[in-house]
Amino acid sequence: MNETYLMPAAILLPLLGGGLLYGLKSLRPRAVPGTALGITCLTSILVWILLLRGGDPVLPVMRFAPDLQVYFRLDGLGRFFAGILATLWPLTVLYALSYMEDEPRQGSFYCFFTLSYAVSLGVAMAGNLFTLYQAVKATRTYLLFSLGGAAFAFASMIFLIANGAGGSFTFGGLLTAAPYGKPWITQIFFVLGFFGFGVKAAVFPLHVWLPKASVAPTPVTALLHAVAVVKAGAFAVMRLTWFCYGPDLLRGTWAQWLPLSIAAFTVVYGSVMAIRQPHLKRRLAYSTVSNLSYILVGVLLMTPAGLAAGLTHMAAHACIKILAFFCAGAILRRAGAQYNAELSGLGRKMPVTLGTFTVSALALTGIPLFNGFISKWQLLTAAADAANPMAYVSAGALLLSALLTAIYMLTPAARAWFPGKDRSPEAPGPVREADWRMTAPHLILALGCIVFGCWSQPILEAAARIAGL
Repeated sequence: MNETYLMPAAILLPLLGGGLLYGLKSLRPRAVPGTALGITCLTSILVWILLLRGGDPVLPVMRFAPDLQVYFRLDGLGRFFAGILATLWPLTVLYALSYMEDEPRQGSFYCFFTLSYAVSLGVAMAGNLFTLYQAVKATRTYLLFSLGGAAFAFASMIFLIANGAGGSFTFGGLLTAAPYGKPWITQIFFVLGFFGFGVKAAVFPLHVWLPKASVAPTPVTALLHAVAVVKAGAFAVMRLTWFCYGPDLLRGTWAQWLPLSIAAFTVVYGSVMAIRQPHLKRRLAYSTVSNLSYILVGVLLMTPAGLAAGLTHMAAHACIKILAFFCAGAILRRAGAQYNAELSGLGRKMPVTLGTFTVSALALTGIPLFNGFISKWQLLTAAADAANPMAYVSAGALLLSALLTAIYMLTPAARAWFPGKDRSPEAPGPVREADWRMTAPHLILALGCIVFGCWSQPILEAAARIAGL
């Protein structure tokens, strides 16, 4: 099977599979979870075959006008994002087999979960901004995102199309000069696009929907925070900045400083809010708010090193955060604990779950030998090399956030292992370790955090190639 057939197969399989699961939930409900896992694994295999074959496959879908068409294309940036999706989605479905086994509406869950895989792959493989907008809009509708963000992104897209920049994504941007001879017009529409996709990337003050979404089942929130939805927002900002408008038209203007300052503020704000949350999943949710803007800081430095660093953190954070949410979900299911105070002494009763949660805490803090250190170091050095005042402010925000991260992540981990002499375990009900369907993804992801931290060269080289270094 060549690339011409692999790409549509990879997108259509989970799309059609979701419909199959919807019908199967009434006829043979017990077969739904295993079928969902099979569809997901087969889709990921197709995606990885497509990624490993190389090349630059293109799949035309629909043409409305010469500069307005829907088609898919897999370039370097799309490959990077698709690889993260294809790696993490099967692990999440395996985890869900245990987490969701007592839920009454499993059929609907697996149906929409599989459909969302197809939509996320559509984001990764979008060939131009119009196609990317359609894919992102689909996930916005699914999660009831604000229409204002979609309108801003739409205005930015129409500006590009109207000025002959609606074609295939091109590294360095599609605009060779400011239309109408007035750079401020281009800058306004770029900022509109940033805020439009910034809703999805949860930048301040457009972040409020993300912590509220933490009430969803853990398999959903894990992918939501790690890659499926919020990372699509950061991915869209990468496309908009580096592959549509181009950094050369924006660097050094207010259209760089305003988004970069908002991203730097969000880095610190998310960390401060995380410390204030007694609820474990909401704490992790605010951590995501902060770490998404780590990625945006790298992108908005508008240097190749910054883009490469942002990509590296995208991969590192995906692995770390999905692990943290998996552990939080296992604690909820097996110990009934939702709040930090309820973790006291759980380390001895759930050693695998709390051990791997500790790995995620160390990695997200940025301790050496873990993947979070690699990506945060790359971001700091990129900010220092950018050598401008706002880049230095951003570097300071990253350092302050690292300190705050140590507080909000290591405190619950320490409480689980060292409850103190005068504090007995506070988790309600009987406590038991999660089964292998949960702990296997825990261990695989924890190993990934360590391996990536000790042997980061493949990820760094891939990010550098995409960024043109």
